[in-house]
Amino acid sequence: MSLRSAGIVLTLLIAMHCVVAQAADAKRGAELGYTCHGCHGIENYQNAFPVYSVPKLGGQHAAYLVVALKAYANTERGHATMHAHATTLTDTDMADVAAYLAGTEVTSSGRAVGTAPKASHTCVACHGNDGIGILPEYPSLTGQHADYLEESLRGYRSGQRKNAVMAGMTAALTDEDIDALARYYSAQEPALCSTDEIRDDGRCE
Repeated sequence: MSLRSAGIVLTLLIAMHCVVAQAADAKRGAELGYTCHGCHGIENYQNAFPVYSVPKLGGQHAAYLVVALKAYANTERGHATMHAHATTLTDTDMADVAAYLAGTEVTSSGRAVGTAPKASHTCVACHGNDGIGILPEYPSLTGQHADYLEESLRGYRSGQRKNAVMAGMTAALTDEDIDALARYYSAQEPALCSTDEIRDDGRCE
């Protein structure tokens, strides 16, 4: 594929995302996703077992939240509670709930906090130097809980989370690499937030 063709494809993907984002009904999503606050709306709330912080969703890419919900629904990600919730949602429901939970998506500040660990050279292609997903379907990691990032990376490495790209990216990571990556991306700004920290304009503090 030529550079020009790649640019056209990227432009089309972004345009498609904008259409989807405009079509999503965040007000309807607030009605459908009210139970989500029971975990994602409580700052520093933890999953029961294994114990790790429930991820921050405020400021996340809405398109990525849809990707995640579908992965829970089809068991590419194993989590009984999330599977039970996700399987009750249609594609439209997922888009609406995601739009509501994400609020205003965080954008890159243009600078990274601290020195990126050596293992991050394979991460920046999708998540950028400062943890902002470069495409709407890629998660932003900026300011996410470090222990949640660790749990996710270990899940991809072990195959508990099924994703061909992430399986390849994490295969050679050591526990030390995972710890360094999680600490680095969790320290980035602007940070994601719990859903109850989103203010009237839809933004994280």
